Amino acid sequence: MSEFFTSGNAVVFILAVVGVEGAWLAYLGRWDLVRMLVPGAILLLAVHAALTGGPWWQVAAWLTASLPAHLYDLYRRFPDGRQSLTGSSGKR
Repeated sequence: MSEFFTSGNAVVFILAVVGVEGAWLAYLGRWDLVRMLVPGAILLLAVHAALTGGPWWQVAAWLTASLPAHLYDLYRRFPDGRQSLTGSSGKR
């Protein structure tokens, strides 16, 4: 079982599950939820690179690539910038 994780195969399995989930959500037309999967999938690629002994710059590149994807997701989720994560409008 240890080899399954240290070889990166666990991450590949999780990425496959996320890919199937994304395809299913896209089929259902839930692009808002597909958009939420992208930053996590990119972070999984960084984990895979780290576990499989990839060069440091590859891990850093995946981590860096996840930031714009995450920021875009936040921008689309909270377009006016005032809504909090709890769902309130931020107005008193």
